[in-house]
Amino acid sequence: MNISFYVLSESKAQDFLGFICQLTQTAINKSSQSVLILVEDETLLSTLDDALWAQEATSFIPHQRLLDAHTEAADPDITDTHKTLAPVLLGSYMPADFRGIVLNTTVQPVTSVMAAANAQPTRVLELIKPDPNSVQEGRHKYKVYQQLDYELTHFKV
Repeated sequence: MNISFYVLSESKAQDFLGFICQLTQTAINKSSQSVLILVEDETLLSTLDDALWAQEATSFIPHQRLLDAHTEAADPDITDTHKTLAPVLLGSYMPADFRGIVLNTTVQPVTSVMAAANAQPTRVLELIKPDPNSVQEGRHKYKVYQQLDYELTHFKV
């Protein structure tokens, strides 16, 4: 699995929502796979949900918000990512059997939720803000992925 770390500059971190939308749009333009944006903060989840619908004045990023693990299991359109209506899923957990790109905004590496969901993402995009907590979390994630022998790349943006 390929893990890409995006180390954000101050200006990109200040427009965190804009950067997530931009990276999501790039991922869906360059791949035929679904994109899952993992978000653990409910406020960020709601704000990002709105931002994706209004990415630009003339466009939006079609997405589907996952409600919770119990709702997800009852909805066959969400559990089978090949039948998903939207190319982008937005939620606080990884759907069962997810195969696609994960944009991780949580403090944990995605490996902590992959096994429970029987998921096998093809690529993970990690965002690192320029504050000490985010940098420390990023270092921890990097070590976890490195120990699992994943292919690691990083970009300063």
